[in-house]
Amino acid sequence: MNISQLARLQSLRKHLEVFQKNHPKFQHFLNAVSRDAVKEGTVIEISVTPPEGKTYVTNLKLQKDDLDFLQALQQLRR
Repeated sequence: MNISQLARLQSLRKHLEVFQKNHPKFQHFLNAVSRDAVKEGTVIEISVTPPEGKTYVTNLKLQKDDLDFLQALQQLRR
């Protein structure tokens, strides 16, 4: 890893700290979901409503490959 990459990681860490400060309940939500609801067949629905009011909604049903990907992402955090 070079110095530029380390600087970007440090910047991301600062952004994450600000995000967690601005949205303190979000991490608790993610922890509960990952502990109790992330399993094959779970449906995740995402809704986004910008200030203009139009709502965008999508969903996905978790498959085994998705769970493998999520597990690989969790291992990056360690």
